[in-house]
Amino acid sequence: MTVSVGAQDQKARKRLRRPDMLAVQLRERIVEAGLRPGDRIPTDWIQPEEVKVARGTLREALKILEYQGLIKSRSGPGGGVFVDQVNPSEAIRLLDNLFLFSPPSIADIYTMRKQLEPELAASVAGHLSDEGFKSLQACIRLYEDEPKTAEEEYAQRLAELDFHEELARHSPNPLLAFSCTFLLSLLHDMTVCRSIYKEPNPGLRETGLHYQVRLLRSIRAGDVELSRMIMRGHMMEAEKYMLERAALRTNEPDKRHREPAPTT
Repeated sequence: MTVSVGAQDQKARKRLRRPDMLAVQLRERIVEAGLRPGDRIPTDWIQPEEVKVARGTLREALKILEYQGLIKSRSGPGGGVFVDQVNPSEAIRLLDNLFLFSPPSIADIYTMRKQLEPELAASVAGHLSDEGFKSLQACIRLYEDEPKTAEEEYAQRLAELDFHEELARHSPNPLLAFSCTFLLSLLHDMTVCRSIYKEPNPGLRETGLHYQVRLLRSIRAGDVELSRMIMRGHMMEAEKYMLERAALRTNEPDKRHREPAPTT
């Protein structure tokens, strides 16, 4: 028997607690009414007698929405409950928790990065402001010089990731930028990633620097196809290196596709 999407949605809602159901209803009302961040939630929407729930249920529903970043309460004169803007970094932290105990593999992450990062670079090409160009140059300068200590080399490796995150900030495609930033966040959090980044490898820094200098020039020139090609090559080299390092660390080359993943 085929169950319609509407029927599936109703079954899912029946499994929700009353505060969760009320939170979903309030969220839908915000969307349907076209409320924007900073708009006040109409008083009758959050009155127990109006929504026909206990005061405690309403209070918990509002806490759920506040935790999700959708509303904010203000006290004092002019106070009330207002629509809030979800912070992308907070949303990414919640998504990180989804994979906390079952992290994706290097192959999983690079399957995504090899598709998304070239498109990210292409989306920025020809659209980068002078300020954006300078911010990306500043990231590169952090690892231009030869590191003097292991700690400095590790910091430079993280700065290479920051270059990609900064690039995402300048993409005109918000969904693409968020997806790329999320993948970077996963890499930052992985224990195996941090361990590999701490391994001395002067050649890797030079390779990454070469790719990123070329990429920045092509983006500045507005060359979409060249930017896409350079980033694709960068991702392929990064994937190869990380898979090899993970395999060596575990001494299980045949299982490397199940290992957690880092990148440059």
